[in-house]
Amino acid sequence: MSTEEKSLNFIEQIIEEDLKNGLSADKLRFRFPPEPNGYLHVGHASAICLNFGLGIDYNAPVNLRFDDTNPSKEEQEYVDAIKRDVEWLGFKWDKECYASDYFQQLYDWAVVLIQKGKAYVDNQSSEEMAKQKGTPTQPGTNSPNRNRSVEDNLDLFERMKNGEFPNGSYVLRAKIDMASPNMLMRDPIMYRIMHAHHHRTGNDWCIYPMYDWAHGESDYLEQISHSLCTLEFLPHRELYDWFLDNIYDSSKVRPKQREFARRNLSHTVVSKRKLLQLVEEKHVTGWDDPRMSTISGMRRRGYTPASIRNFAKTIGIAKRDNLIDVSLLEFCVREDLNKIAPRVMAVLDPVKLVITNYPEGNEEWLDAENNPEEEVMTYRKVPFSKELYIEREDFQEEAHKKFFRLTLGTEVRLKNAYIIKGESVVKDENGNITEIHATYDVDSKSGSGTEASQRKVKGTIHWVSIPHAKEAEVRIYDRLFTNESPDKDKEVDFKEYINPNSLKVITGYVEPSLVTSKELDHFQFQRLGYFCVDRDSAPEKLVFNKTVGLRDTWAKISEQ
Repeated sequence: MSTEEKSLNFIEQIIEEDLKNGLSADKLRFRFPPEPNGYLHVGHASAICLNFGLGIDYNAPVNLRFDDTNPSKEEQEYVDAIKRDVEWLGFKWDKECYASDYFQQLYDWAVVLIQKGKAYVDNQSSEEMAKQKGTPTQPGTNSPNRNRSVEDNLDLFERMKNGEFPNGSYVLRAKIDMASPNMLMRDPIMYRIMHAHHHRTGNDWCIYPMYDWAHGESDYLEQISHSLCTLEFLPHRELYDWFLDNIYDSSKVRPKQREFARRNLSHTVVSKRKLLQLVEEKHVTGWDDPRMSTISGMRRRGYTPASIRNFAKTIGIAKRDNLIDVSLLEFCVREDLNKIAPRVMAVLDPVKLVITNYPEGNEEWLDAENNPEEEVMTYRKVPFSKELYIEREDFQEEAHKKFFRLTLGTEVRLKNAYIIKGESVVKDENGNITEIHATYDVDSKSGSGTEASQRKVKGTIHWVSIPHAKEAEVRIYDRLFTNESPDKDKEVDFKEYINPNSLKVITGYVEPSLVTSKELDHFQFQRLGYFCVDRDSAPEKLVFNKTVGLRDTWAKISEQ
């Protein structure tokens, strides 16, 4: 990696220092180690971008390793979803690994620790062990089983493995220091009994390793050079190193754990437990609900891999936890979609516009540009007729001077079409406008080159031809929580902050070109925002999700 190209974050500085101190560049290897007990969220996306980004920058392999040590919470569905998310973000792993690949080796090493007098079997209750742990200011007290003989420990541990004891009756603990100022070092549990079916090993095992025992040893077995964790694992580093000390062979690479801060996102929760709660209690439609902070939810909403990678790059890596405003993520999404999303016309709050002097039964197919950001401009055909839908807010019967859309007696341009002038309205018995009547300037067709077509008017509005319009279900999403930190106050249930207006489903009308659109196709509905095709969509029933608006409307609300 060239240090001249950019300033290095502190993780990269650590790696560069290790290389200077003799670590061979070909020994660099990273990993992303999710637990398959839920879908990945935006916090995982940052960790994915960090680890795989380092792999790209240093031309080093990156493993995808599943921390599948708790069969009571883990499912193959989550494994498949995680793989799908990592691939969708644009990354490829070198080896697909599982902690369960190493169950036998981990067991064998645990036997070695028992033989060395550094681990013992305890049959106290969890409540008794918790009391003996002490407090951060008071040392713990030894378990009465701490000095059980090696022979008895080996016998009990094997019988635990063989399934002779019920859940919770015995554990294997490391024998370290019950007076350590780091409470994680006070004889931590290495194995617990769980009679549960494992998604890969079936019923082969009745004991399962704890995270702290499995994680560092898995890193070692895979020869990971730098094991990157979030900041809450900083106190675990001492234990990570203690376990490695007892199995390390100096001829191999010794993994180094280093920690970076979580980048929490405003107006979201990223606890998998809380996300699961939202799913199970049906506050959302599933893990991939477009309001969720999961990668699957963001994908379905229409966020792009490039926008999420750019967001991760923008927020960077830090040593202190920080709350990132979700508006920054939305900005990254908007910026990417502006480059790639075709512009189309859709009307979401329609009112009928009749061009009274347009020939009855006539239709034209007009040229419309697809995306002004394209290097080589491309066009599509849109139909035009006597009767159109326009947005209700684009017309005012009596308008103030700064209203530059359609009013009676004034002119606006219909996008890609003609200049029209408001003439009259039709109202129902309640006084609501049901039709707007206008006339058009026949010589003002966009792109025709006539003098009339080059005439300047103050406003341009979008429209769709009623005979050609396709009805669409449009799902307007807003932030799932009204509070920027919904789970910060431990006295308040985070669900109290669920936004009751986070989803509004409306019927709109779109131009006919969208009938052939496919799932996750992105579009800018002109003057309305960015939308994508939902997986529920079909040619006979189009469904679109609002991805993000053209502007940050929440910023305006917060300023009021």
